[in-house]
Amino acid sequence: MAQILFTDFDLIATMDADRREIRGGYILVDGNRISDLGEDATGIKADTVISGKGRILLPGFVNTHHHMYQTLFRNVPGAADKNLFDWLTFLYKRWERLDREAIRISTAIGCSELLLSGATTTTDHLYLFPRGQKKLFDEEVTGAQMTGIRFHPCRGSMSLSQKDSGLPPDSVVQTEEEIITDSIRIIEQYHDPAPLSMLRIALAPCSPFSVTPDLMRETAKLADEYGVLLHTHLAETIDEEEFCLQRFGVRPVDYMEQLGWLRPDVWFAHLVHLSSDDIDKLSQARVGMAYCPSSNMILGSGVAPVTELKKSKVKIGLAVDGSASNDTSNMIREVRQAMLLQRLSYGAAAMTAREALYLATMGGATVLHRQDEIGSLEKGKAADLIAFDLSGIEFAGALSDPLAAIVHCAAGRVDLAMVNGNILVQQGRLVDESVLALIPQQNLLAQQFAE
Repeated sequence: MAQILFTDFDLIATMDADRREIRGGYILVDGNRISDLGEDATGIKADTVISGKGRILLPGFVNTHHHMYQTLFRNVPGAADKNLFDWLTFLYKRWERLDREAIRISTAIGCSELLLSGATTTTDHLYLFPRGQKKLFDEEVTGAQMTGIRFHPCRGSMSLSQKDSGLPPDSVVQTEEEIITDSIRIIEQYHDPAPLSMLRIALAPCSPFSVTPDLMRETAKLADEYGVLLHTHLAETIDEEEFCLQRFGVRPVDYMEQLGWLRPDVWFAHLVHLSSDDIDKLSQARVGMAYCPSSNMILGSGVAPVTELKKSKVKIGLAVDGSASNDTSNMIREVRQAMLLQRLSYGAAAMTAREALYLATMGGATVLHRQDEIGSLEKGKAADLIAFDLSGIEFAGALSDPLAAIVHCAAGRVDLAMVNGNILVQQGRLVDESVLALIPQQNLLAQQFAE
C-alpha cells in the first residue's frame, strides 16, 4: 500500500483524548489508515511527501444531519421567511415532483460542497418518497459514492398524512408496510458494519408530526434486529411541542420515552426546546444530538441549549441540516455559527473555537458510534484528514493561534481533504471535478421545481 507523509505543518490538532496540538508535526498515512504521527519526521520514508508549511491539519469533520435533496431548493422565493410548519407546507408540493435524477444530482452536489468545507463523513436523512417513485434511496447512495465521501445515509419515512392529522400531503407519504419492506431491502443491500466502512445505514422516521407511534416502534425493532442506528427530528419548534401535547398528551421527549426511543443508539436532530427534566432524561439515556445552528436561526426555531447539554452525557455533533433551511452545506462555517450562537445566548465563555471544532470532529464521530475509527488523528484510525491554508488575507494578523483562527476569522473551505486515504480536495479544489458538470443540471431542475 502507498504511504503518504504529511510533514512540517504549522500545527496538527489531533482532537484525541488529550486534545494534543503538535507544532511542526507529521502524519504518516499507510493505505487508508494513519500509521504514525509525531513531532519529528527525520528518517521517515514514504512514497509521497506533502509539505504542510503555512497550513494546519485536523481530522475531517463529521456532518450529523442533512437533507441532500434540499440543495435543489435553496433560496426559494416564498419559503425563506417562514417558520418550520409553514415552510414545510409550502415546500411539500414542490418536493412531490422529485425523481431519481434529482436525488442523484443533488446528493453529489451536496456531498461535494461538504468535502470542500471540511466534512469527510456525512449522514443524510432522506424521508421523502413521492408516490410512484422507486429506488430513490439507491440514487442517493450512487450520488454520494460519486464523490468519495464516507456516507451514513438514513432511510427516512413519512406515514402520517394530512388526512390522518399529520402535516405532509398524501402524495409524499408511504404505507407502513412499504416503509418496513424497503428498509429491510436497503439494510441488506447496503449496510456495511466492517471496520472503516464507507457506507452504513440508519433508520429514521421523519418526525412526531409525520409518522405514527406504531411505525416508530416497528422501526426500533428493525434497528435492533439488524444492529443499525436510529435517527429522527425532535423538539425543533414550539409548534411541534403543541402538536405532541394535542395529539399524544405529552411533550416531545416524553413521547420518545413512551415509544422506547430514549436509548444510546438514537440521535436526534435539533433538540431546541428542552426543559431541565428533558435534559436529564436525554442524559440518562446517553442519546446523541445533531446541533444545527444555522437552520435553527433561519427558521427562527430558537437556540438549542448546547451549553447546558455539554454538561450532560448527551453526545453532541454538528450539522449543516438541509439546504432549504440552511442554504449552504458548509461545515467550517457551521462550526463558527455554533460557537457564536451559544455565546449570544449564554455569554462569551459559553463555547470556545476549540470546543466547536471538537463537536465537529470527535463529537460527530461519537454520535455515529465511530469514535474508534474517525474523529481524531491517532495511530490506527482512518486516514480522514483536512488542512487549511493560513496564507490568505482573512488570516493576516491572526496566526498567534492558528487553530482558533480558522473559526474566528471565518475560513470558507479547506486546502486539502483526504478520505479513507484518498486525496479528494487539493489546493482548495476537488481532485475529480466531473461533479461540477452537474451544476447546470442542478440549476435547471431547481428552476423547474420552483415554478
